[in-house]
Amino acid sequence: MEPPETSSIFRVLVRWFPDFLIRGSKRARAQLRILALSVIVGVVAGLGAIVFYIATRGVEYYALESVVGYSPSPRPAGEPENPKFEKSTTSLRPWLLLIVPTLGGLACGFLVYTFAPEAEGHGTDAVISAYHSLEGRIRKRVPIIKTVASALTIGMGGSGGREGPIAQIGAGFGVALAEFMNLRSVDRRILMAAGMGAGIAAIFRAPLAGALFAAEVLYRSPEFEPEVILPAAIASVVSFCTFGLYAGWSPLFHVPELAFHNPLQLAPYLFLVVFMILLAAAYTNSFYGFVGLFKKVPIKPHFRPALGAFLTGLLGLGLYYFFGQRSLAVLGFGYSALQSALTDPSQMTIWLLLAIAVGKILTTGLTIGSGGSGGVFGPSMVIGGCGGAALGLFLHRIWPGLVPQSEVPAYALVGMAGFFAAAAKTPFSTLIIVSEMTGGYHMLLPALWVCALAYIFSDKTSIYSSQVETRSRSPVHQGQFVREILAEVHVRRLIKPASNVPLLRPGDSLEKAMEAFDDSLYPVLPVVAEADRLLGLVDLEELHLASQSAHATQLILVADMMLTDIHPLHPDDTLDRALELFVDNDLQALPIVETIDNQQRYLGMVRRYEIASQYLQRIHPLSRLKRR
Repeated sequence: MEPPETSSIFRVLVRWFPDFLIRGSKRARAQLRILALSVIVGVVAGLGAIVFYIATRGVEYYALESVVGYSPSPRPAGEPENPKFEKSTTSLRPWLLLIVPTLGGLACGFLVYTFAPEAEGHGTDAVISAYHSLEGRIRKRVPIIKTVASALTIGMGGSGGREGPIAQIGAGFGVALAEFMNLRSVDRRILMAAGMGAGIAAIFRAPLAGALFAAEVLYRSPEFEPEVILPAAIASVVSFCTFGLYAGWSPLFHVPELAFHNPLQLAPYLFLVVFMILLAAAYTNSFYGFVGLFKKVPIKPHFRPALGAFLTGLLGLGLYYFFGQRSLAVLGFGYSALQSALTDPSQMTIWLLLAIAVGKILTTGLTIGSGGSGGVFGPSMVIGGCGGAALGLFLHRIWPGLVPQSEVPAYALVGMAGFFAAAAKTPFSTLIIVSEMTGGYHMLLPALWVCALAYIFSDKTSIYSSQVETRSRSPVHQGQFVREILAEVHVRRLIKPASNVPLLRPGDSLEKAMEAFDDSLYPVLPVVAEADRLLGLVDLEELHLASQSAHATQLILVADMMLTDIHPLHPDDTLDRALELFVDNDLQALPIVETIDNQQRYLGMVRRYEIASQYLQRIHPLSRLKRR
């Protein structure tokens, strides 16, 4: 015989476990379809990342390396090696930097503005815009055009990153899959965001960051889209594994052993916060300054990317004659300079690092701001990393005790995170993505310190112009927030004295009904019997139609015009329910009744605009608090 305690525990478990399984299965069934589709999105995003990586690397090899003679070195340690793309033996011919990028811009402009004008610029912003304003719709041709145009733009020397195009590839397939399955708009948006996160996870080897980025990048405030996180997590894991089978499992960049072991080290990081905020402000403002400037150039949009690419090549050529071949990192991806800054920045001078950081700001604005195709995250990593390394070298010179030589690479790593947190208003996903890209998890504490402060003290401008401030400002959530506020108020609050509304009887004549409406501010009047029992309603529009027949005026009674197929309000109804009934009844006013012995006793009338008035009264104090 079991002891009483054991027997009691066993009985509790026997009762609890089936309930647990039932509850769990219901929750799983509710999300199973979206999660299953997220797996498919993840596979396609991973395959898309492989195709896009090979395409950009191939164009880069045959255009920049074989023709121009420029081979970026060192390459990121985690990039896969392809035997087809062996190091070129072509000598550098700098003058071709004016021609090859221009041809890439010309090809990009033709493709984009001929077939999919919405594929211009950086693709992540287009996905954010589609999420908030287009019910998650992206034309099927956009990811294809974006892939080819971006590979030509970046591979031939334009400044851009991979995340924008791959985000649009994943998001575009998510939308196509949702439309094929005839899913609701909310599910289409979720799969679109999951595809965006999956693309980021694959191309940067950052599955956790991909899930968080998809949910965070939609807003400028530190808010997340909760319904996106789990599908994006599943899609990101699958896409990371798919891409990893081709590219391997190492982080994209190699960094030396770094560690945070002294709280006093946080003090010099305050200088990094200020510097990253200034660089981010220069990046976002110059980027959209270039966007506005190129729109004013009096040439067809098809040729603007070529003009931007020519100026990009011209700037790169100028830096080459001042600083040497390493400064050409302002072209293309620029990851060679970033890998150097992370590994051994002492091999580069402060002025060279600053030239690459500032030059990358300008070349990215010229390339993508002119309508070229590419991402803005990759250049941001180069700007933040090189800028951070330059500041680290400077602080080492004036403060070697607190910033030793071995800690300078930490400023490059933390600068990557702090810069994008200020520029894109995504402090948490940026913190994770930089850690996963570099494997620098030991620097999480100073990176969190810098990201939080950089976000808080940066201006409101974001590199993603389609972000909205908060979830309540997003068009896809405005109705939800209205309902939440209205759900706090009950209809009984709107009951007024019955004398405010004239009451009609079934036997009243048309003339008497018209007089009642003349004395009333209500477009609908109730028809009642004895003891105020509600029989129906008379609408002013119906009354007006009846009065058009002059010969029948004396014959028409209220009973002839009365609407009986209505759904009245009850005192315990909330105002969000009342709003639904106004839509169902298609009337501007509805009666309030209480049910006694299966009879509906009339209590009062509510006009539709009074619901809106209650909503405004509820949010008015909140509005004043926000203004303060």
